[in-house]
Amino acid sequence: MSQFSHLTSNGMPPLQISDYGLIGDMKTCALVGKDGSLDYMCWPQFDSPSIFCRILDTTAGGGGHWSVRPHNSGVCKQNYRASSNILQTKWIDETGVVDLTDFFALSKHSKLLNDKFLGRGTLLRKLECARGAMTVDIEIRLKPGYATEKGYLKPTKVEKLESDTFKQTLLWNGESKTPVPTFVAAYNTHDYDVEETPPMFELVKSSDGTPDRVRASFDLKEGQTVIMLMTNEAIAPQLTKDFVLNLENDTYKFWTNWIHRCKYRGRFQQEVERSMLILKLLTYDPTGAIVAAPTFSLPEAIGGPRNWDYRYSWVRDSSFTVYVFLKMGFPAEAEAYINFIFARIAEWREDALSVEGPHHLPLMFGIDGQKDLPEEELPHLGGYMDSTPVRTGNAATDHIQLDIYGELMDSIYLYNKHGKPVSYKQWLDIRHLTDFVCTVWQDKDMSIWEVRGKKQNFVYSKMLLWVAVDRALRLSEKRNFPCPQRNKWMEVRDTIYEEVLTRGFNPEMNCFVQSYESFTTLDSAVLIAPLVFFMAPNDPQFVGTLDQILKTPEKGGLTSAGFVFRYDHTKTDDGEFDTIDIAGTC
Repeated sequence: MSQFSHLTSNGMPPLQISDYGLIGDMKTCALVGKDGSLDYMCWPQFDSPSIFCRILDTTAGGGGHWSVRPHNSGVCKQNYRASSNILQTKWIDETGVVDLTDFFALSKHSKLLNDKFLGRGTLLRKLECARGAMTVDIEIRLKPGYATEKGYLKPTKVEKLESDTFKQTLLWNGESKTPVPTFVAAYNTHDYDVEETPPMFELVKSSDGTPDRVRASFDLKEGQTVIMLMTNEAIAPQLTKDFVLNLENDTYKFWTNWIHRCKYRGRFQQEVERSMLILKLLTYDPTGAIVAAPTFSLPEAIGGPRNWDYRYSWVRDSSFTVYVFLKMGFPAEAEAYINFIFARIAEWREDALSVEGPHHLPLMFGIDGQKDLPEEELPHLGGYMDSTPVRTGNAATDHIQLDIYGELMDSIYLYNKHGKPVSYKQWLDIRHLTDFVCTVWQDKDMSIWEVRGKKQNFVYSKMLLWVAVDRALRLSEKRNFPCPQRNKWMEVRDTIYEEVLTRGFNPEMNCFVQSYESFTTLDSAVLIAPLVFFMAPNDPQFVGTLDQILKTPEKGGLTSAGFVFRYDHTKTDDGEFDTIDIAGTC
């Protein structure tokens, strides 16, 4: 579907999702477009209700935004400052050059910013005229509570701080069931002659006369700056000139000091370091949780219904990320998550005492460890390029996906090998988990792709259940931990292996299949087999599987234009009935 078949409220096509840059502070994040508009932010943490989400209502534009736009757009460029998560946007035209710098404030030395729960969530946007002159419009339309709470930002009177600096505060006026930030703007005229009190932000009403947004227009000359801060009510009263001016330098030092610990050296160093910086943004510092993505309800395919909320910590995704942190030289982030997940395993063990029958470990948790993540739809939001419904929460939290035990045990095993040794108390949790796996490995599940159709005996899940028991056995041997059920574990591990190779392999197709029930359907997830040492990469059964998947869909494979589909959705009951010919890539 063409992007130009969807237009925004101003008649322009919406930005592509790839045209947004991510900034954050390991507690929340924001998306800033190449056009300078901040169109997504949940505040004060990842899973809080949004305060800006125009990206999820692109046609009507009702989700809220914080736009910065020159009168004459000219050439626009956007990039990250080297070795940091500081985002820079530059506008160039015949009359001048203006730079926009966006970042969440971080500092190793500020007690104010380092407060574990109150210190984060301070966003700074600095607009500076580097050459010539340019008129820039700024508009803030704050829409808290997923754009449901009524109210508006109310500008205070402009204050004169120094001979060339003017300040204005923007305060929320309206209902507020969720936290709402405070905005502070400072205009430095750089000794140019200006009015006694230059106009800054003014209240703008909607067509029905209701106060709706604030807007300002600055005629910037070379050297003049506008600094805009968004922060919480605890920090706002303590802002000083020196504190604000040092934020950019302190934040840059924070990021460069962190990324310089990266162990990777090679031809892709720049790409690897950028990937690590993004992964760091996905960590939630107060608890150590790692979110799958910092956004909710962005579509897998334009116009389709697969619009999920990923602002939670999946056991599977986080386990993969732990290994990356360990190998790249960031053990502290890996340790933080391991501590987070062991706390969840302890809670799971305790809950199991009051439940009859199998009680599975949740496949995802909220960033504070919560298990109840009810899925809801937001019908007042039209979605990105009309991709509805817009959802928050995730109903998959109670899905049975048996593969998570394998990914979790593999990450714990690797943490013990490359990080810190597992404690005896943690070993008791591992023993309980492995004993549980030995009782449920024959059950059906929904597996890695979180299908919402019927449960099956997915081959990928069986492989990862083998991994779970195998890693527990390896760990007991390496650490000489007591293992009363060792013989039972070995029997289950070997039984799983033989069953997968007999019931999960189609000899006529010469490949592994998606499930015992879908005996002619391919699933690219099984390509993980050699990576987790389930079988050798040159094993004929794996080579046959690889050859089959690498064929084009027309020839029965899953590969198209260099991308590999998860599976053929026309042959899989995944619980979704859209006809979009893509289920994503792996």
